[in-house]
Amino acid sequence: MESKPPLIQRIKTLVIGGARSPQDKTLFRKLSLIAFLAWVGLGADGLSSSAYGPEEAFLALSTHTYLGIFVALASALTIFVISTSYSQIIELFPSGGGGYLVASKLLSPTVGMISGCALIIDYVLTITISIASGADALFSFVPSEWYSFKLEVAIAGVVLLTILNLRGIKESVVPLTPIFLAFIFTHAFGIAYALVTHLTKFPAVVEATRQEVQRSHLEIGYAGLLFLLLRAYSVGAGTYTGIEAVSNGLPMLREPKVQTAKRTMTYMAASLAITVVGLMFAYVLYHVQYQPGKTLNAVLFERLSEGWSSQWSSTFVLVTLFSEAALLFIAAQAGFLDGPRVLASMALDRWFPSRFAMLSDRFVTQNGILLMGGAAMIMLLLTGGSVHFLVVLYSINVFITFVLSQLGMVRHWWNERSVIGQWRKKLILNAVGLVLTTFILISVTTLKFHDGGWITLLVTGLLILLVIVIKRHYNQTSRLLRRLDTLVATVDSAIANVAADRARKAKEPPQLDPGEKTAVLFVNGFNGLGLHTLFSVIRLFGTTFKNFVFVQIGLIDAGNFKGVAEIERLESTTKSAIGRYVNYMLQKGYYAEGFSSIGTDVVEEVDKLVPQIRDRFPQVVFFGGQIVFPKESLLSRWLHNYTVFSMQRKLYHEGIPLVILPIRV
Repeated sequence: MESKPPLIQRIKTLVIGGARSPQDKTLFRKLSLIAFLAWVGLGADGLSSSAYGPEEAFLALSTHTYLGIFVALASALTIFVISTSYSQIIELFPSGGGGYLVASKLLSPTVGMISGCALIIDYVLTITISIASGADALFSFVPSEWYSFKLEVAIAGVVLLTILNLRGIKESVVPLTPIFLAFIFTHAFGIAYALVTHLTKFPAVVEATRQEVQRSHLEIGYAGLLFLLLRAYSVGAGTYTGIEAVSNGLPMLREPKVQTAKRTMTYMAASLAITVVGLMFAYVLYHVQYQPGKTLNAVLFERLSEGWSSQWSSTFVLVTLFSEAALLFIAAQAGFLDGPRVLASMALDRWFPSRFAMLSDRFVTQNGILLMGGAAMIMLLLTGGSVHFLVVLYSINVFITFVLSQLGMVRHWWNERSVIGQWRKKLILNAVGLVLTTFILISVTTLKFHDGGWITLLVTGLLILLVIVIKRHYNQTSRLLRRLDTLVATVDSAIANVAADRARKAKEPPQLDPGEKTAVLFVNGFNGLGLHTLFSVIRLFGTTFKNFVFVQIGLIDAGNFKGVAEIERLESTTKSAIGRYVNYMLQKGYYAEGFSSIGTDVVEEVDKLVPQIRDRFPQVVFFGGQIVFPKESLLSRWLHNYTVFSMQRKLYHEGIPLVILPIRV
């Protein structure tokens, strides 16, 4: 009778779902997002900004409301410039990575690190402000005495989204689709209704706009008029956040990824531009003015439907505003989907601890999701869920990434102008994007700095200092390990010499004697660490062991979990490394075999292989090597996984000895 799994495992399976198999050939199709679902998961961030971006820009115009038409058109132009330039990034970097990879490859790794850190803080703030704004909007529908529970509801929202994302990418997006569609349909209807019912008034609006320009010129001059327009344009900069999300999330998209990503980008840009322009025009057409306790959108939809029957009017306003509030919750998905991706990319480059590149058995970057969710909850607690304060911190960092990405692309097109067709067109597009995003970055930073924007820059600066320390440690470790790798060349040379000698003498390879003692070594690639462990076993135990078994687990992480071909390549590389160990020991006159597997958890995969090994080799002793640093520190303990100790604990509970051999570096 099969025993039940532990209680914790059963709860985990119930909440997050069961483990997935990397051997499933349809796995990537099951996990990946088509363009429509990617639009839902990644586009909600941009669309949700229509709940506050156009409002902030419109209110910044004060009494010069007709000038909102120019701000709306400039915003739409900016959306298409940034989205088109990011489509070029998608084509150039089809494996994903977005602003971090662009800046790393086209400018320098250090600049890329700055871009990545800025993005991570931005995605934490995306989650925080989206959830806080959604909670504010939802509590506008309930009695005021319930308002004291707003922070608890916001935290519950973060917890819910964290659990959904731990289950999987598609599992976190599909349940949110009805809310997204409700927002699209209600706002599309509202905007279309406003424009169609005012078609005959368009000439009057054009004339009123002309007169507004003249009046503004007389009151504040052309310089003042230009400043007013640019200020309103900059204040509404939150509208553009989220456009970069697709280039960061390419690995999660359905094949062909580039085409899917570009289609998603088109959906995002078109829907965002239409919504922003439509709302701003509707504000002008209905002469919408600020009313305490209401958003401009709430005022607009009430004015728009006031000629209807009271039942239809109240239903439409309620559904529209509720979908807007709920979409703000969905907007947090961009932070949960792309924040861990950026963390994983930086972890693969050793800017962050390598555990952030690891995947769970659901093939999600679990540690990154937990970090983003935890950081968002801390931000909610520290700020009390105050949208007024959070909005000051928001949108600065994303423009740091925008600027660095555009600068990198401009440099690329210029450097490659001799080999790339139509390079001028591509360079001009990114150059325009560079000018626009640089202007917005300077303006937003200046406007928000003294109100609290400096906090965002300070936190980003502290994160940059932390990752520099982490990178320095990993670089130092790599230099220490390179000393051991001299063993590889020595062993390869010895293999070649012994093989030639054996071929001349026509010796038979050693045969298995299961009764002899067997040394089982856990290795991770054919490298100095594995060879040092092997030589330590031979040095310490002499001829005690006649059989040698080498075990390697190919770890599936964010770097290689990109398609069936990459998984097959990992499996092949793992077997090849094991084969080199086996070949070496066979040449030395010992019997040798190799066992390998691939998975997301080394300890679990080892646990599956151990019974097979013990059945074939009854007299076994397991060995593993562990690096011993010259100076043990909190940093070294935090940045290294010490997997061999986890394996030892696992085998210990099953009564199986595992000897850990120190490797001093």
